[in-house]
Amino acid sequence: MEHSLRAARVATYVYFVLYGTLLGTWVVHIPAIEERVGISHATLGGLLVVLGLGAFVGMQVAGPLTDRLGTRVVVPAGGVLCGATLFLPGLAHDPWTLAGALLVFGLCNGCLDVSMNAHAVHVEKAYGRPVMSGFHATFSVGGVLAALAGAGAASAGLHPAVSMAAMGAVGVVIALASARALLPAAPAVGSTGSTEENGTPQAGGRGGTTGRVWLLAVLALMVMLCEGAANDWSALHMKDVLGASAGAAAFAYGTFAAAMTLGRLLADRFVARFGSLAILRQGAVMAAVGITLVVLGPWLWAVFTGWALFGLGLSGCVPQLFSAAGHADPSAAGANVSRVAGLGYVGMLAGPAVIGWLTHVVALNHAFVLLTLLCVTTAVGAGVLRTGSDDSTRRPEMAAGPH
Repeated sequence: MEHSLRAARVATYVYFVLYGTLLGTWVVHIPAIEERVGISHATLGGLLVVLGLGAFVGMQVAGPLTDRLGTRVVVPAGGVLCGATLFLPGLAHDPWTLAGALLVFGLCNGCLDVSMNAHAVHVEKAYGRPVMSGFHATFSVGGVLAALAGAGAASAGLHPAVSMAAMGAVGVVIALASARALLPAAPAVGSTGSTEENGTPQAGGRGGTTGRVWLLAVLALMVMLCEGAANDWSALHMKDVLGASAGAAAFAYGTFAAAMTLGRLLADRFVARFGSLAILRQGAVMAAVGITLVVLGPWLWAVFTGWALFGLGLSGCVPQLFSAAGHADPSAAGANVSRVAGLGYVGMLAGPAVIGWLTHVVALNHAFVLLTLLCVTTAVGAGVLRTGSDDSTRRPEMAAGPH
């Protein structure tokens, strides 16, 4: 049992890296695709709505399918679909074809995202201690890999469709090869420290739990809108506002992703010691400081520092929200994760369109002030984690799981 659980944990890491790499490959090619299609920042922002809508629909479809068919079926299927459709935006030649490509790619993204996070919650329950941030760290590793590959492809002058198709093909192979190690079903309720001793949800009755989950979803929307803004606009900000080269602009996203990786590698230990509330609140404050530095920084090194602080601050926020949703009611963990992930990724994949629309009236860097406000609001609202989950991540018995 311990061997299969460790194998499932490793496979979960692989799928998070895969998803981060595939999504990051699209992100680092945004400037080239925008120029090739001949659209403005504002039009791109509108097209990102299509991507977000596709992801949201994919999540709502994948949630029930994951509960019905199991993560061992849905997770690899989502990985194959993501890899197989990655090249489509690179082939777009006008806004309409780009919209269609982003809709399809978004649907596949949503399927992989919600199913792999549901599996991650199952693994965390089986371990009985915080491990969610580690999974999200490997997603950030994928972003770093995509930034490196994208910078190399840009320097070599490769067509976006070629480099994206190559990365997608590798992704299909990895998704299929890792499927057998996944858990076939969720651990039995009451088998871990994620519930009270009588097996009831930590957060109270079903009605109270549902309301709390929606509050977590609203926080996820704000946090992931901030993350999505960095994904979709960091490279363009460096290129258009500060006049950086294409290679340097790609590394703006890479700096953000690397900081996210470092923070998430450390976050589980800090959660076990200080609790998820502290990680969410202090992280949101740090992110607010970082993005403000991006807005005001006149030099490349200052803006790179700002993106690093922004990534480090946001790094532990989303895993705590997903984990709290999954543990709020073990009998409905999949549905709760789908709610938080669905609303959160509307923010990540569609919310950055707001930044594009704001560029109609203000400069791109000034539009980032919205992100500062969202981070401050998240810090104020972090108290929702006080109920149940924040205490559960610090209980001594949770350390008894396999290592």
